[in-house]
Amino acid sequence: MSKIVITCAITGSIHTPSMSPYLPVTAEDIASQAIAAARAGAAILHLHARDPATGRPSAAIGHYRAFLPTIRAGCDAIVNLTTGGSAVMTLDERLAAPLELRPEMCSLNMGSMNFALYPMLGKRTDWLHDWEEPFLRKSDDLVFKNTPRDIEGVLRRMGQERGARFEFECYDVSHLYMLRHFADRGLVGGPIFIQFVMGVLGGIAAEPEHLDHLKATADRLFGDGYMFSVLAAGRQQMPMAEKAAAMGGHVRVGLEDNLYISKGVLARSNAEQVEKVRALVEGLGRSVATPEEARAMLGLKGADAVGF
Repeated sequence: MSKIVITCAITGSIHTPSMSPYLPVTAEDIASQAIAAARAGAAILHLHARDPATGRPSAAIGHYRAFLPTIRAGCDAIVNLTTGGSAVMTLDERLAAPLELRPEMCSLNMGSMNFALYPMLGKRTDWLHDWEEPFLRKSDDLVFKNTPRDIEGVLRRMGQERGARFEFECYDVSHLYMLRHFADRGLVGGPIFIQFVMGVLGGIAAEPEHLDHLKATADRLFGDGYMFSVLAAGRQQMPMAEKAAAMGGHVRVGLEDNLYISKGVLARSNAEQVEKVRALVEGLGRSVATPEEARAMLGLKGADAVGF
């Protein structure tokens, strides 16, 4: 099988600082964990920003600029900036940093959806910051908005105008049909890189049968003109990554998606998860792609064409 691309999602916007002392919040921690993940084998680094004072997800360009040059100087991994940001941000807020910083890759959620995080409240009563509990509790009435108009705007502004390629995040089967719609309109070209996002309450569950169905649907819609990767939120992270690798796909891990390395044991870093998934996929006979190999596979513009 072809080389396997490992993506590492370093911090995200879902988990809150009280959930793990190892979740990177400051620019220094985000940069150091990203570089360590790249050295462990991650070819792509999927990045969000946070306010270092509160740990809250941030759309501020200054917060991105505080860590991106350090990452670029410390490794040759592909930087993939979120256009999803946080479900509580407006589209303009979510796009501010990617538009200015012009990364090689961006994520793009392929539809609007319920984004229910409140089950993570659990029995916790001790919070480091006063925003965390309300943020999670109020997600029982939270919709992440990405309409066809929004998607078209991101494709034109980030793709056509700035040369970024996309990690198309598909949280359900309907998102694959939306992606096909934009391919038919000429706004999406190959190679198409699909990220099957599984296990978020509001999207498809992280179950093997669902991955089989997603893959079969993508095969019908895109033939051999796409590559797929899989992320599973929570405890199914590694089992679903192993299945994806066995199917010929690529994988994503990271503290954005799962705070643990094994049952009841917090991962101490993103690199620890990369090391674990690398051992799994190499055990299946897959070779891990370098950043330059991943750039060639994905048709990226190159690190010299970014804005940081």
